[in-house]
Amino acid sequence: MQDYGLEHLSQMIYNYCGLHYKDRLTSLKEKISKRLLELGLTSEGYCMYIQTTPMEWEVLVELLTINETYFYREENQLNECCHTILPLLKTKIRNRPLRIWSAACSTGEEPYTLAMLIQETGKFLPGTVEIVGTDINQKVIRKAEKGWYHQSSFAFRRIPDHLLNKYFTIENGGYQIKPSIQRMVRFQHLNLLNENKCAQIGEVDVIFCRNVLIYFDQKTIKRVIQNLHRSLAPGGYLFLGHAESITDMDLGFQKVDAAKTFYYRKETEQNETVSHIGG
Repeated sequence: MQDYGLEHLSQMIYNYCGLHYKDRLTSLKEKISKRLLELGLTSEGYCMYIQTTPMEWEVLVELLTINETYFYREENQLNECCHTILPLLKTKIRNRPLRIWSAACSTGEEPYTLAMLIQETGKFLPGTVEIVGTDINQKVIRKAEKGWYHQSSFAFRRIPDHLLNKYFTIENGGYQIKPSIQRMVRFQHLNLLNENKCAQIGEVDVIFCRNVLIYFDQKTIKRVIQNLHRSLAPGGYLFLGHAESITDMDLGFQKVDAAKTFYYRKETEQNETVSHIGG
């Protein structure tokens, strides 16, 4: 494979979904080499193939994306959302459902975890919570929609036993999410760089977009955060991964420091001061 072809492909990938392989061509080569052999193409030929076969993007995205996730991930953030933010939103939202967006949700463990924990709070009646999970990888979205996970999957390595026993049934050597939880979540394919598609999510109260920005450069991070900002209701909340920060980027968010974690709140038109509840 010629470097020119890889460089061209890395630019195409960057333009399509923001993944930055321009200085990691060796890694890119390793990820696509098997696919090139299957198609009998050079890297340059593959660039032309993608342009004439748009459906190939689904295959390529699957090769490039990392779908490491599990239930009950980053417990401190989940507790902060359920025990601090949700009670506040409960008093604020009266005539519409609570809406949460789990961006880059992979195979669905995050949105399903949120649904379980929200149900555990007992603060929201059935039908008053809408969770949307999105991902650029269509294969993982299809798996998430099924809500079935193999019994030996690492997805269960952190989930408390009482949640596993309460919200799953054992089926065909795996665990199936119960319908009451599945009804709270819907999934759709979405590229976080697509402003129009992000806008179609509608206004949401909380966004989880964790461990996604680490794969982007500063320019792409700003584009993604701007899209998320537009979807958040005034005063809405944004959770990122612990290794991700937008504090100094002036993107319309104020950082909220809690006892064991941090997150961001969308600034209101009045640019009100944000303080941690009970902190």
